[in-house]
Amino acid sequence: MNPQLRRFALDLGPLFVFFLSYQFLGIYAATGVFMAAVLVALALDYAIERKLSPVPIMTAVLVIIFGGLTLYLKNDVFIKMKPTALYTLFGLTLLGGLYFNRLFLKYVLSLGFDMPDAAWRTLTLRYGIFFLALACANEIIWRNFPTPIWVDFKVWGVMPLIFLFSLSQAPLLMRHQSENETPDAS
Repeated sequence: MNPQLRRFALDLGPLFVFFLSYQFLGIYAATGVFMAAVLVALALDYAIERKLSPVPIMTAVLVIIFGGLTLYLKNDVFIKMKPTALYTLFGLTLLGGLYFNRLFLKYVLSLGFDMPDAAWRTLTLRYGIFFLALACANEIIWRNFPTPIWVDFKVWGVMPLIFLFSLSQAPLLMRHQSENETPDAS
């Protein structure tokens, strides 16, 4: 299987399992299935890659903590708060790293892009702010709309937003990618 397609399936598979489970079983059963699916995805990732990336680990830990609280306390507020916690963690990690001159996004994406540090700083700032905006959006949705709307937003709203935001960063990536390419020596 194509590595990018495999990564996509391992990252988004548990989310789609959550959505389908919610449609047929409700929020509590879907939360339990989601927790199991995240752990299975993490185990498959390790079995294939023989290493674990920090982002899937952080995601799994938050799913287990917030999902566990949801099931133990029979209160779906916790699973609804999980995306807020995750996006806030991502945003603050990126912005905090920027403050301390650590370009965490560069470490995550550097295999695909070779850009000067100034471009990485710009991209990191944009993604940090974007993730904090996603955290705010999640808070607005779960606090003001019924659970089915929140589930739809979590599955069908956030992914397109991330895709469109990432696509909007393509000009920056392409502009700075070409700066680092060396001319052919022929």
